[in-house]
Amino acid sequence: YVPLALTNQKNGEPVVVVQYEGKWLDELKMLKMDILGLKTLTIIKKTIELVKQSRGIEVDIDNVDLTDRKTFTLLAKGKTDGIFQFESPGMKKYLIELKPNVFEDLIAMVALYRPGPMQFIDSFINRKHGREKVRFIHPLTENALRETYGVTVYQEQVMQIAREMGGLSGAEADTLRKAIAKKKLKLMNKLKVKFVEGAKKKGVSEKITEKVWSDWLDFANYAFNKSHATAYAYIAFQTAFLKAHYPVEFMASLLSSEDNPAKIPYFMDECKNMGIEIEPPNINASEKEFIVRGNKIVFGLKAIKNVGSAAIASILEERKAHGKFKNIFSLATRVDPIAVNKAVLESLIAAGALDELEGNRAQKYEAIEKVLDYAASVQTEKKRGQMMLFDSLLDDEDDDKFLPKLPEVKEWSLNYKLKKEKEILGFYWSGHPLNQYKDILEFFVNITTEKAEYEPDKVPDRIIIAGVVSDITKKSDKKGNPFAVVTLEDLYGKFELALFGEKYQTYFHKIDEGKRVFIFGRKSSYSNGGENLLRLIPDSLYLMEELSQVLSGRVYLKVSEETFNKEFSNKIKKEFLKHTGKFELYFDVETKKFKTLRIHPQKLRIFPDKLIIDFLKENISEKPKIIVNYPKN
Repeated sequence: YVPLALTNQKNGEPVVVVQYEGKWLDELKMLKMDILGLKTLTIIKKTIELVKQSRGIEVDIDNVDLTDRKTFTLLAKGKTDGIFQFESPGMKKYLIELKPNVFEDLIAMVALYRPGPMQFIDSFINRKHGREKVRFIHPLTENALRETYGVTVYQEQVMQIAREMGGLSGAEADTLRKAIAKKKLKLMNKLKVKFVEGAKKKGVSEKITEKVWSDWLDFANYAFNKSHATAYAYIAFQTAFLKAHYPVEFMASLLSSEDNPAKIPYFMDECKNMGIEIEPPNINASEKEFIVRGNKIVFGLKAIKNVGSAAIASILEERKAHGKFKNIFSLATRVDPIAVNKAVLESLIAAGALDELEGNRAQKYEAIEKVLDYAASVQTEKKRGQMMLFDSLLDDEDDDKFLPKLPEVKEWSLNYKLKKEKEILGFYWSGHPLNQYKDILEFFVNITTEKAEYEPDKVPDRIIIAGVVSDITKKSDKKGNPFAVVTLEDLYGKFELALFGEKYQTYFHKIDEGKRVFIFGRKSSYSNGGENLLRLIPDSLYLMEELSQVLSGRVYLKVSEETFNKEFSNKIKKEFLKHTGKFELYFDVETKKFKTLRIHPQKLRIFPDKLIIDFLKENISEKPKIIVNYPKN
C-alpha cells in the first residue's frame, strides 16, 4: 500500500495522487505505469470502421504487413501529412533522403529525430546508402550496432555492448541502461569498473574502452528506449498503411478527429493534392463528422464554425425522423430553436450548407430575423395545440404555400461569398479570390508556390508572385520595433511575407485579410516554422487593382488577313478603349502577299486584364504573346 493525497491541479478537477515520488516507488519495487491518450489510435479505429462501411472489408491492422511496398513508397516520398510522428517538415525532408525500405529504418528515425541525436541523422542516411563507410569502434560492438549502421541510437544497444564487450550480466546491463537514462553518474561510475575489467579480459584495449564509455556519457543526453521507439514506429506504419491503401477513408477519419479548426483547411489541401474530392457541407446530406460516400468525402457539420453538438444533434434527429429540409422557414420550425439559433443559421448559410434550400445565400441571410420570428410563433401555436388540426388538413405542398416569402435580394458577389466562407470554414470553397486574375497571372508572375515546393532550386533571385492575404501576425523585436509575418495564398498554396523596419512602415497599411497583392521580392532567411514554405521579403508591393498603372509592356496578336477587316478593327478599338493601360499593341497579320505584316497603333495603350483576355479568346484563335516590363526596385 502507498499513502494517497488529494491535490488541486491548476485549472482542473481535484486529483488523487501518490505521496511518494516516482523514484521511491522504483526502490520499493512497485510498478509505475505511464498511461497516455493518443488521438492517432482513434483515427486508426475510425478509418477501419469507414473501410468496413464503404468497402465491406475487414482490415486486420494488428497484423499489418511490415514489408508492404506501397506504404514504404508513400513514406519515401514524404507524403506523410497526418502520419503519426512523421508529419513535420523536417521529418519529411529526412524521409525523402533516407528512402526507408525496412521497418527498422522507421524505428531509428523515431529515435533520432529529437534534439541531441538529430546530429547523427545525416551520417545514418549516408551510411545506409553507401555514401559514408560504416565503421565499428571494435568488432565486439558490431552485433549491437549493425542495424543502425554503426550509430548508437538505443539504450538496448548499450545493454548489448555492456554484455558482449564488458561481460556484465543482463541485470547489471539493465541497471546501467537505467543509470544512463536517468543520468545517475554515481551508479554509472560504479558499473564502469566492472565494464572495464570485463572488456580487458576479452582483449579490448583501455583506449577503446574509455572511448566507448565517453560516448555513453554523451549518449546520456539523448538516450532513447528502442521498445518505445518501436511502438511509435509501429503506430506510424499502421497509419501510413491505411493512408496508402485506403486514402479516402483515412482522410475522412483524420478530418473528423481534428479538433483544431485551423488544421481543417490544411488537411483539405492534402485531400486536393491526393486527388480526393470533398463534397460541400449540405444540411440534407452531411453528418456530424466527415463520412465516405462512394470515392468522395462528405463535409462534416462539426467543422463549421459556431455549429455545436446540440445544433447538429437536433438537425440530424429531425432529418432522420421526418426527411429532408426544403426551405429555411421549415428548417427553423422543425429543429430546437435554442440549439439552432441565429449564429448557427448565419454560419450554415455562409458555409453553403443551406444552398440546396430555396433562395440564394443573401436572401436567406437577410431573412434570418423573419425566420426566427416565424419559428417562434409556430412553436408557440404548437404548444397551445392550435396547429394540430390545421396541420392535419394540409399536405406538404399546401404547407409550403403558407410559408413566408424570402426577400428579393441580389446574391452576394463572389468576393463577399468567399470572404464569408473563409470566415466560417477557414478556407475558400466556391473559388479563389485570385481566379479572376488567373489568365493574366500566367504572364505576370515568375513563380508559384507549387513550383517553389517541387522545384526549389528553380526559385529565381527576384521573385514575382501574387497572393491573397489570409493571416497577419504582428510582433515586436527585442528592441520593441514592430514587424509582421503575413501569410498569403496563391492559386496553389501558401507562402509568407516578412515585413521589417522600413518595409513594415511602407507596406503594412496596405495589408488586410482578403486583400489581393502583387509582390516583387527576394527569398527570406527568416523562419516561422514549416521548412518547405516559400518566404520572401518585399522589394515592392502593390494591390492587384494598381497593376494597370504599374506594369507596362507589349501585347502581340496574331490574326489572319481575312479576320483583320474594318469591322474587326472597330470592334477591337471599342473594347480596348475600355481597358486602358501601359501596354503597346502589335498585330501580326498573316497575308498572302507579304507573309506577315506588323501593325502597331501608336496611340492605343491597353492593360491585358481578364476581360481583354476573354475577348481575345472569343475573337482570335491564337493565344496572345505578352512581354512585361517590370518596374525597377
